[in-house]
Amino acid sequence: MLSGFGQRQQELLEKLLFNKGGLTIDDLAGELGITRNAVQQHVAALENGGYLDKGQLTVTGGRPSQVYILSRKGAELFPKQYSWFSELLLESLRSQLGGEGLEEKMREIGRNLGTNLKVKLEGKNLKEKILEVAAMMREFGFETVLTRHENDSLPSIKAHNCIYHHLAEEFEEVCELDRSLLETLLGKEIEHQECIVRNGNTCRFRIKPD
Repeated sequence: MLSGFGQRQQELLEKLLFNKGGLTIDDLAGELGITRNAVQQHVAALENGGYLDKGQLTVTGGRPSQVYILSRKGAELFPKQYSWFSELLLESLRSQLGGEGLEEKMREIGRNLGTNLKVKLEGKNLKEKILEVAAMMREFGFETVLTRHENDSLPSIKAHNCIYHHLAEEFEEVCELDRSLLETLLGKEIEHQECIVRNGNTCRFRIKPD
C-alpha cells in the first residue's frame, strides 16, 4: 500500500506506473519539480526496498542515463481486485461442476502445486519435511506455528490466519486446496481439525497416524 510512503515517494511511484518504459533521474526531477539530488535519494531508498528496478540505459544529450522502472513488488503497491476476480472464477466453476466438483478441482490444484514444490523436500525425513512445509506456508502469507497434542508423535501445523478468508467464507471448497497440498507434500493423510472460516480460532492441520 502506498500509504506507508512519503508524499514524494508516492508521487514518484505513480509517475513510473504511468510510464511503463521507465524514467531517468532527470525525467523524474522534471516531473516532480524537485532537485536531482532529492530524486536520487528517493530512488536509492525505493530501489533498496525492491520497489524499483534498473531499466535500459538511454542516451540523452550525448551521455547515457539510467532508466528506472517499477519492479513487480512496486506494481503490487497499487490496488488490485484479485479477490473479486477469484470470486467470479469460483462461481463459474461451481455452476459448471457443482459443489463436489469444485472440491475436487481444489484438490487437483493442491496436488499440482504440491508436486511442483516437492523438490524442496528431497532427502528430508518426515519431521524435517513438516518444518519445511510450515516455512513454505509462511512464504505464502500464512502465520504458521507447529504445535503437538500430547497423544501425537508428530506436530500439527497451525495457521493463525487464512490468506483467502473472504473467498473461503463464500466457497468453503477452497479449504480442500490446503489439505490436498499438505497431503501431497508430506505423503500423509491430513485432518483439517480446526478452520477459521468454520468458527475456529486457527486453521489446524494434523497428520493422521498410520
